[in-house]
Amino acid sequence: MKKTIALFIHHPTCSTDSVNGVMAALSPLAGIKLFTRHKVAEGFFDDVDLVVFPGGDGEAMLFRGLLKQNISDVRSFMQRGGKYLGICMGAYWADAYYFNFLKTTRCVQYIKRPRADIRSSYGTTAPVQWRGQAHRMYFYDGPTFVNGEFETVATYANGDPMAMVQGAVGLVGCHLESQAHWYTKKYMQPQWHDNQHHVLLAQFVADYLLRSRQIPLF
Repeated sequence: MKKTIALFIHHPTCSTDSVNGVMAALSPLAGIKLFTRHKVAEGFFDDVDLVVFPGGDGEAMLFRGLLKQNISDVRSFMQRGGKYLGICMGAYWADAYYFNFLKTTRCVQYIKRPRADIRSSYGTTAPVQWRGQAHRMYFYDGPTFVNGEFETVATYANGDPMAMVQGAVGLVGCHLESQAHWYTKKYMQPQWHDNQHHVLLAQFVADYLLRSRQIPLF
């Protein structure tokens, strides 16, 4: 049976660009339905396997205003055995101040970490080791993860975790869902990944969250 993904959109905090990229990356895995800040219909999450909160442009503290109608539904979904994918802003929202889906692990700004190679908030690419392979991935003030136990899937240049899995929660600091028009800066154009990062994101979701290794991605 095909899986179902519920994807949150609220531009610009969980931006249209990020949502479109997630849909392009994950549509081979599952049917996708969108929800917004407005109250979801009763039973909306009944057929959902994975809820996704992507990234965008804004303050993480906007969480309460944007999610107040649906916080309890998302938390109930997770309590019933659902899975959560957070990308950049969505990763911050897994932290104790927001959904509180992690144990003792905290999501903190990478740019403020010791030996971070990026020290301010702007769109660029970051050198990353993703499952043992070197990449440059789109980065805009994404988090890293400290304390507690989790599986590290990718690391930043200083060795801090960039992507991790803790139980039913998968978090990614960089934007693997990025699209060609995100790379308009002249120095970034040669770093466009030709949608290969979409494949990596889909494999991450299939392997760690949907447990669907049998899905033919390639």
